[in-house]
Amino acid sequence: MNHVRIPGVLVVLAASVALIGCGKKEEPKAAAPAPAPAAAAPAPKPEMVVKIGHVAPLTGPIAHLGKDNENGARLAVEDANAKKLEIDGKVVKFELLGEDDQADPKTGTVVAQKLVDAKVAGVVGHLNSGTTIPASAIYNQAGLPQISPSATNPKYTQQGFNTTFRVMANDIQQGSVVGSYAVKDMGAKKVAIIDDRTAYGQGLADEVEKAAKAGGATIVAREFTNDKATDFKAILTKIKAKNPDVIFLGGMDAVGGPMLKQIKELGIKAKFTTGDGGCSPELIKLAGPASEGVICTQAGLPVDKLPNGQKFVEDFTKKYGQIQIYSPYSYDAVMVLVDAMKRANSADPVKYLPEVGKTSYDGVTGKVEFDEKGDIKNGAITVFEIKDGKLVTLKSEGGTAGAAAAPEAKK
Repeated sequence: MNHVRIPGVLVVLAASVALIGCGKKEEPKAAAPAPAPAAAAPAPKPEMVVKIGHVAPLTGPIAHLGKDNENGARLAVEDANAKKLEIDGKVVKFELLGEDDQADPKTGTVVAQKLVDAKVAGVVGHLNSGTTIPASAIYNQAGLPQISPSATNPKYTQQGFNTTFRVMANDIQQGSVVGSYAVKDMGAKKVAIIDDRTAYGQGLADEVEKAAKAGGATIVAREFTNDKATDFKAILTKIKAKNPDVIFLGGMDAVGGPMLKQIKELGIKAKFTTGDGGCSPELIKLAGPASEGVICTQAGLPVDKLPNGQKFVEDFTKKYGQIQIYSPYSYDAVMVLVDAMKRANSADPVKYLPEVGKTSYDGVTGKVEFDEKGDIKNGAITVFEIKDGKLVTLKSEGGTAGAAAAPEAKK
């Protein structure tokens, strides 16, 4: 039998291999723990849409004034939405529902009911007293707050409604200033008065007549036209024969512009004055050189004297162009409604209406506070003269400006 010798080194190698094969197995590395789930994002807060109505003439002779009002309200809605306001735990998105009343009382009541049916929370408007007053009865019946930025006839807030408010001075205040200025500052002894038979024009003319008489002037003519007329030569010829020192127009710029041209054509030397409805850049555009020297008033402060006016002017003109008259007041009217909703923590008119009357709001037009009728407290009146195609401030009475004059301030 043959024996095979195995070298020692091979025995050692075999043993080593055997030990490795029978040794303890290496444990597999533990898998990395799964990352903790990310914290769930907080649920977005519920949103609530709040509709605010706006009414003004967007067609017809004074559509430029109506659009000016509406644009002021639109800018306010945009600014309110940018603040992401919360009411009753919900983020509010305000929407403006604009309507055209064509400066017609009947149409005004139709669109008023349309806004009520649309469930608006409040209304800014109307522009004209003649449409604002009849529409106010509809809003009052529905319990909707209504804030006019431009209707100045005193009757609007004398109806006993708790829903009617305005953010500018009324015609009792304005008429008193115009009539007194004509006598004391313009030296008028004989005054002729024309009105357009609207609630605004006739109402303001009545107040001017009272103040002029109280100042010692004689009313030598009291004529009337309508707010759509463009030919005034018949009544102006009658007035020329009376040789007045001052002619006052109670009406809008669409009437005042062509009237001024015809006054010049007829060679009438009387000075011309009018109220806020004609105290606009549009009057200058319509009358051209015939507007030079016109004295007019606005029921409010000049824009450059408004507490926050400069920012408003920059924002508004960048987006919409030149301000006409009332857009700053339209802006504030929207913001007053929004402020009342915040304080009531509700957009329900039943709940926030009482807060409107308690308003103390620092707006672009100044401090907004209402008296028991809904008229603004300390309403301002500003007297302007048209010089070199611009409205130049002569003086302001009331409001935050007191009676300080502001020469060369331009609207």
